[in-house]
This record gives sequence, structure tokens and C-alpha cells, in this order.
Amino acid sequence: MTFGEVELLRDLDRQDGWMLSKDGVPQSYVDLQDPTFLEFEYVRLMADVIDLLPEGPLSCVHVGGGACTIPRYVSAARPGSRHIVIEPDGLLVNLVREQLDLRSVPKLKVIVAGGREGTAKVWDATADLVVLDAFTGATMPVELATAEYMGDLARVLRPGGTLLINLADGKGLAFARRLLATVTGTFGHVALLAEPGIMRGRRFGNLIVAASRTPLPVDLLTRRAAGGLTQARCVHGEALTHFIAGAAPIRDGDPVIAP
Repeated sequence: MTFGEVELLRDLDRQDGWMLSKDGVPQSYVDLQDPTFLEFEYVRLMADVIDLLPEGPLSCVHVGGGACTIPRYVSAARPGSRHIVIEPDGLLVNLVREQLDLRSVPKLKVIVAGGREGTAKVWDATADLVVLDAFTGATMPVELATAEYMGDLARVLRPGGTLLINLADGKGLAFARRLLATVTGTFGHVALLAEPGIMRGRRFGNLIVAASRTPLPVDLLTRRAAGGLTQARCVHGEALTHFIAGAAPIRDGDPVIAP
């Protein structure tokens, strides 16, 4: 099975910066000397959520590996953290291991499998953080956006654990609304983070979903997002219900096209 053409490009502005692209779409950026440097705005929004989690090491599951930007960040920011990375592309894993020094990330285990197959192998209630950042090109696989899969991610999370999802959408945000309807059906506390232009559906881009069965620090998240370089918005509570606007949750077998 082939997963597309992968390119590794050195950053001319940062000595140890590397961009990983797949089929011409930038997927990951890592700085090997400074894992806390985050090039993409949406990754910074994910880091904002992670930084507000309770102090200390985290037990993490990452669905979608890429160059392992978030595992590197978490290990640098929270020494002692553990990671399970689920990535279907074994050749990509080997490339990242050899060329991007993946062995330098302590307590990291890779499961070479699809998202659902790999998640099924993770024990119940073992993760403080699950990061769902899986793409085929610029598209999120629909089988990773269903209510059934959200239930499996909830199974893996500890009662106070947090789920982070990176999704991409454009004009009208129809897919984002359906995914948010799906997530709110499983988790009682959900927030959506994105740049204002993307949040209004004016242009295609990345949106970050944070979800938990316990309250999220939405006030702190709102301030952090607004104070960052991108001045992103944080939508939650009644505003999120208004955003979803009665969209139907996604279930296995639904004819949904991810943008």
C-alpha cells in the first residue's frame, strides 16, 4: 500500500528546521534543536490547550504521526511524558526515525496501523491526552470523524483527559459543524479554536477542537488564543451550539465528503 510522495525540506532560516510535505501538502514542521518552536499557527493553538492541562508528565496517544511535532513539544515541555503514535505509513515512520532523529524522543512507541485499528489496541482509560491529527493529503479521513470512533477515543481517555482534533474546512464549514455535532454527542465540554477568517468560513484552513468530560479552561484558552500571533477565537457553550446550528452527527457509513 502506498501513501503518496514524501518530501523533506530544510528550512533556510533555521539551521535545524525541517518541513515534511506529502504529495505537495505541508504536513509537519520540526526544529530538531528546539522542539518548542512551532511553525504552524494551528499547532500553536494545540500547544495552548496542552499548556493549560494539569502540570506534570502526560500519557499521550497521537493518531497521525507525521514528523511527530506534538510528541516532541510535549516531551520538551513536560519531561517524563509517554507517547503512543499511531501512523499507517511505515516507510514514513522509518524516514522520520532516521532523518529527523525520532529516537531522541524518550518513551515514544509507534504502532504502524490505521487510526481505528491502532486505537483499538490501546488500553482503556490510559491517556491524559489524545491528539487526532490524521490527514490524507489535505483531507481528514471520514472514518476518523464518526460517533463510533469518538466513542473509542473516549474509552482510551482517562475521566479527566482531553481530546484535541485538527480538522480542515472551508466555505460554509459544513464538515466542521457535523464533526462538532459528533464530538459534542460524546463529550460534555467542547471548545473550537481558529483564526477569525477560517471560523467565519471565508477561507480554507485548520480548526482545532478541544473536548473533555470535565470542564475545559475556556476563559484562559480564550485569552491565550486572542493574545497569540494569529489572534484566534475560542467558541464554546451557547456560541458553539449556535455554530453547530442543528447539524447531524457523523455515523459509520454516512455518505460524508470531507473537504
